[in-house]
Amino acid sequence: MTDNGSSTRPAARGGTGRGSGLLMGRPFGIPIYVTPSWLVIAAIITIVYEPVVERTLALGPASYLVAFAFAVLLYASVLVHELAHAVVARLFGVPVFRITLFMLGGVTEMRDEVRTPGREFWISFAGPLLSLVLAAVGFAALPFVPPDTVAGVLTWQLFVANLLVGVFNLLPGLPLDGGKVVRALVWKLTRRPTAGTVVAAWGGRFIAVLVMLAPLLLALRTGETPSVFMVLLGVLLGAFMWMGAGTALRNARIRERIPKLRARTLARRAVPVSGDTPLSEARRLMGEADAGAVLVTDSSGAPVSIVDPAAEERIAEDRLPWTPVSQVAVAVTAGSVLDADLDGERLLEAMRRTPAPVYLLVREDGGVYGVLRSRDVGDAFAGT
Repeated sequence: MTDNGSSTRPAARGGTGRGSGLLMGRPFGIPIYVTPSWLVIAAIITIVYEPVVERTLALGPASYLVAFAFAVLLYASVLVHELAHAVVARLFGVPVFRITLFMLGGVTEMRDEVRTPGREFWISFAGPLLSLVLAAVGFAALPFVPPDTVAGVLTWQLFVANLLVGVFNLLPGLPLDGGKVVRALVWKLTRRPTAGTVVAAWGGRFIAVLVMLAPLLLALRTGETPSVFMVLLGVLLGAFMWMGAGTALRNARIRERIPKLRARTLARRAVPVSGDTPLSEARRLMGEADAGAVLVTDSSGAPVSIVDPAAEERIAEDRLPWTPVSQVAVAVTAGSVLDADLDGERLLEAMRRTPAPVYLLVREDGGVYGVLRSRDVGDAFAGT
């Protein structure tokens, strides 16, 4: 089963922690959600595993219940695995919003990215480690339980489920935990988290291809016809891993651009006008001054609002001479005034605190430096 573990998409700041699906409980205060897609995979596992149970126990229709118990144990193993990530993350002071179980496994959502390679390693490794410990417990119990009983089959299922979750998630490629362990190690060696992500993501893509091909390669080796279920499962898991690795690569490239974001570099020169100035006149003044923004000032020359480009674009061309700039301007507030020297994470954090389409940039002496558009920051962030 797949697992997005420690570096699962960080939940939005200020979020509620509310997830999709059915809320199953709050162990350690962490909300646990199960999506409806779990029922689909549980039904498939039950149908596929039932013949194995019937051959072992000859229970008749009751063998479906034991097979369903395997599906429950498998996802209980995923849940325990995710809880290990979440508890260790909290021990390191990383807030956890929720855990969600879905068709292909589980995901632990946290507020922030992990800040050090050591913490990344232990948060990521905690899940597989606990899964393997539980697998060892199940394996140690096998000699004490008759194998042809329900207890024996359930003990075997406990062993297999945790072994499957632990070993699969230790494969060295993103988005699996093993990939995060690789990323932490490369990060530690190179001191570059992006380098770790690139190595682990390409490892994930390689493993994704192997997972998709595994049923066919196994069939070629044994000379048997590959199971349709296993082929579909391999394609589904492989595609999920490939997309997860690709997302990690894109996010790494974006994070690498963060230090290069500078308010001064992205600032637009602003032309000051009074609030009753028509938009057409404001555009003419912008062109003359080679400016990229319109700043609305009061009678004393103090900035009171900034023309919102998105609102301006909604005004028809023939209405520009009759529309005052004040009609499409957003007020300058304490939160929308930023230091022109902000850059990187400090700039993004300031913008997150007070979301706005435009910001007023001021120099250290309080004078106006220019206007910063959120759209410009987004374009620079995306590399467009």
